[in-house]
Parts: sequence; C-alpha cells; structure tokens
Amino acid sequence: MNPTHLLLMLFCLSFITIQAQDVTVTVNAALNKKAVSPYIYGRNESFDKPATFYKDAGLRFARTNGGNNATKYNWRKKIGSHPDWYNNVYANDWDATSKKVAKDHPAMQVMWAFQLLGRVASSTAHNFNDWGYNQSQWWEGVHQNLAGGGTPNTTGVKQGKAAVEGNVNLYTQEWPADSTVEILNHWFGSKGIGLNKNQFLYWSMDNEADVWNGTHDDVMPTLISASKFMDNYIEVAKKARALFPEIKICGPVTTSEWQWYKWGEESIRIDGKYYSWFEYFIKRCADEEKASGIRVLDVFDIHHYPYAPTDADALQNHRAFYDKNYNYPGANGLYTINGGWDTSSKKEYIFQRINDWLTKHYGANHGIKLGLSEWSPGPNEPNLASVIYATHLGTFANNGVEYFTPWNWFTGMWESLHLFSRNAKKYSVSSVSTLENTVSAYTTVNEAADSMTVIIVNRDMNLARKVTVNLAGFSAPDASFKTLQLASLPSSETFKSHTSNALKAGSVAVSSNSFTITVPKLSTTAVILKSTVTGISEFRDKSPELLIFPNPVSDQLNISLNSNIAAPTEIMVSDLMGRNVKNSIVNFDGHSPVSMDVSSLTRGVYLVSVKNNHYSVTKRFSVAK
Repeated sequence: MNPTHLLLMLFCLSFITIQAQDVTVTVNAALNKKAVSPYIYGRNESFDKPATFYKDAGLRFARTNGGNNATKYNWRKKIGSHPDWYNNVYANDWDATSKKVAKDHPAMQVMWAFQLLGRVASSTAHNFNDWGYNQSQWWEGVHQNLAGGGTPNTTGVKQGKAAVEGNVNLYTQEWPADSTVEILNHWFGSKGIGLNKNQFLYWSMDNEADVWNGTHDDVMPTLISASKFMDNYIEVAKKARALFPEIKICGPVTTSEWQWYKWGEESIRIDGKYYSWFEYFIKRCADEEKASGIRVLDVFDIHHYPYAPTDADALQNHRAFYDKNYNYPGANGLYTINGGWDTSSKKEYIFQRINDWLTKHYGANHGIKLGLSEWSPGPNEPNLASVIYATHLGTFANNGVEYFTPWNWFTGMWESLHLFSRNAKKYSVSSVSTLENTVSAYTTVNEAADSMTVIIVNRDMNLARKVTVNLAGFSAPDASFKTLQLASLPSSETFKSHTSNALKAGSVAVSSNSFTITVPKLSTTAVILKSTVTGISEFRDKSPELLIFPNPVSDQLNISLNSNIAAPTEIMVSDLMGRNVKNSIVNFDGHSPVSMDVSSLTRGVYLVSVKNNHYSVTKRFSVAK
C-alpha cells in the first residue's frame, strides 16, 4: 500500500470514528421532577459593579461575609481582623452593605456569618505598620501574627512564625454566643435597623473552623477538639433559632477535601465506632435535634477547590459530587474515611455520601439541603471555565442543591450564569445522554409544564458533536425554536448586560417531538421550547389533600400531603390567636408522611399550615394531654 492510500484510509477511519460518536439525549418531562433552587445562581460577592449588572446577569444569591475575614468580625464596632494580613484590624460595615443590597436587590438572598471562634476584633490601635515596613507590599510574611506589637521574622519566613508574636489581647476581645447572635436583634428586632429578615435567611456557622490553628493561630494555636467545636456550634445554633425561628443554619463550612473526612489529627470514636468528621458532625446535629427538638442544621455547607492534573480532568470534576463510578484524581482525605489509610478507592461522590449520612442519622424526609459556598472551576481559560461552571449549575439543578457560590470567578462565568438564570425554568426533569461524560443535557420546565429549556453542554475540547434530542412527557409542535449558544469565548470579558453579551441566537427544527443540533466544542447551548398543550395535567397541583393523624394528638403529629411536586415545604403550627408556636422545613415526596413533635404544646386547638411556592393548605387539630 502506497503512502497516499494509507493516508486516505486513515482519514476515512477518522471520519467514521467521529461520525460514530454522535449523541442521543432522551428527555422525559414526567421523570425526576424537582424544584430548582434559584440560589444556585450565586457567588461570593462584594457588589463593586452597578446594580443593573447583577440584575441583568441574574444573580440571585450572594455570600457576602468574606470567608476568613468573617471569623473575627465585631458587628458592634464594625471592624474585623484580617488573618492573611498580619491580623491587622480594619473597618468593615455589614450594616451598610446589607442596607445597600436591600435597596438595590430586594429579591436577592444574602448570606452572612456567625462568629464561633470566641474572640473578635476590638481595636485598630495596635495594627502592624505595614506601610512603614514596606509600603504595604505583599511578601511571604504577611501571615505572621504582627498585630498587637509583633516583630517580623525575615530569616525564617518559610516557618511562618513572627520573631515576636503580637499580643492578641490588644486587638481582640472575648465574643460569646450571645454576642454573635445578637446581630439578629440588631438587624431585625423592634429596635433594630429595619432589615427584612426574609432576605437574610441563610447564615454560615463561621468559616473553615477545621483549620483555625492555621488561619487564626493567634487566637487558637492548637485546634479545638471536634467535640468542643460541636458544643460551641450547637450553642450558637440554638440561640440563633430562638431569636429567628425561620433562620437557615448552614454548617460546617468545611475547608477542603482533606477536612471533609478528618478533624485535625483526631480519631473520633463513639462506643468503639470510628466516625469521619462529616458523619460525626451530622450525628451530633441529629442527636441534638432528637434531644431538644431544636433544629441546628438546615443546609450542609462545604467548600471545594478541586484538583485536576489536566484540563480533561477538570471537565469531569462535577462527577465528584454524585457519581459513584467516578475516580476523582483529588481523592486524598477520602483514604481516611474508615480511620486508617486505604488508597483502594478514589470514588468521592461527596454530596451523595452526605445525603446517605443525613438519612442514616435523621431518617427520611429530613429536609436538610446541600450547599457549596466556596469553589473554583480550576482552569481560568474562558471556554473551560464557562463550560465547567455550566456543568456544575446543571448537576446541582438536577439534584436539588440549595445554593452555589463560587469563590474564584473567571471570564466566561458571567456568561454561563446569565444563560442559565435567565433561561432555565423552575423544575428539573430527566435527561439521559448516550455519552454523558462528554455531552450532557440539563432540562427544565415551567410551573404549567408548557415551556421547556434543554441546555446542552459539550465538554469535548476538540470536536463538535451532533446531538439528537428525543422528547417524552412533553408535546412540542413541528416548528422552529430559538437557541442561545456560548462558544469560542475570547480572553476578555464579554458579558456587559442582558443585551450586550456573547450569546449567539439561532434556531432548531423540531419534528415528531425530536430535534437534532450540532454543538461546537466547549460550548453551552440552550434550546427553548413551547408545548402544544397548555398545562399538562400530571404537573398541576392546585389543591393537594392534607391529611393529619392522629387527631387529637399527644406527642407525634403525622402529616401527609398528596402532592406530585417535590419542593422545600414549610410546616407551621399556630394557635387560634395566630401566633406561631412551631415550624420546620421538610420535603414531601408525594406519599410518605412526615412527623412533627408537638409534645411541648399545651392542651387545646391549633392550626397546621403546609406551604411552599405551589400550594398553601391549612387544617385544624387538637392536642389532648
């Protein structure tokens, strides 16, 4: 065979291979319907752009507490100690920021934090003179504990210690649980500054407490024990709940994959059984709720800065949350999950593990959600960052994640946020791809189920993909429908506003409830469909039947809602004067009842109300002692 024939054969084989890798996606609007939390469209934010920018982008949730800088924040004096800059104390006005957000973004949910360390900033008078030292330039010693009269170490910088440590008592003060939660009265109380508490529901239980002996070693040179931390956590959570019953308590706000499984150097054992850190945390929270009846956890919050040795690995990092078949290259702390060091598995699936532990210790229908409040896409190349972020948005929408606030924000991410938040609907439904790890579809429908958006993400770094989408449970007419696509993003930021951005409009033809579209490499494409049927009956839920039993009740009230829409649902018990006496947040699955402990209620008649975005039902019951 001559060289020309050989090259021709190789070309033909390559062409056949590419054609053989076309993708089929099956969408079923009748399967796996879940409410999409609008708060996955969030980020860590300082609001340095005009208000219209955030509105146009569709930002719905902002974590504003500043991470490490929240731990020693003194809300009374409006100052905080910065652990990554000599522990110097600077002004920081959470009141002013909250008032500004309330004015500019009244529909946005904002997350602040409670301080659990035990000490906060007290004075700016004892700052290290960084300007006099080197005109405030960064150097390897910026983390040295120099506030409070310390002396820099210029020879042993790598060891991280100052030549003379500053006196922590000069710039910090004690800060017990009562002080940290009193901000709730300051903001929302009758004599407070008048903020609407419904805009500030979510509160971080401090930040990365598992590494305080590193980040806040001036106050805590030796890490507090896991048990003592939990004691402090529970005390703050209970006091916060007493002041603000509707609050969303979010913890443990853990640093990274290593700390997911192990608290410092501790080996946590209870009655001879080893517990990884996350399971121990869940067990302690569940035990407290069973003992006191007070919920101390609403959202299980973690941080994750994924490891990826290659860009191809980074494009698969979303699988570390739920995929039990995925070997995550960054698995490390996982090896300690059973108390030893076992490298035999790299299957992380951390959110699924957390869900399993929650069910184990709380039981089914516990209502506790998951949140990711710090994250990075890894690569900062715009097309990679955009696609990786889009994939996480789709994965978290499919799985009911409560909020998602990336810490690192790269060019391309505003574009993906805008595409999803502006075009995705309220409910995620089933989408299955024949090449899921390369091309995924994330499908959502509206309340009436007569509008659908199919968002196709192509993670292939080299090839465009021909994708055929077959629709079930949704009747689309034979017609042309609008598409919006992100691809080939430049290195500079393209998102300016809702009308000035990189989205390319196109169209696709639907025939016999199917369409075929070719999507470019590293692209995200939204296909926006309308149904021929208005309000498909199986998605309607106008008046679900509420069942309560036993009635009269003495201790456990069972509540069942015949509803076909799963969504976070508030159960509130009030007396006949309209006073709220008990409430909780649950998820109904459409058939399984949930229980509420009413043993603390006195004899009498009460009302139980079940309410979310889709229905509100109230019934009367009586308590007999």
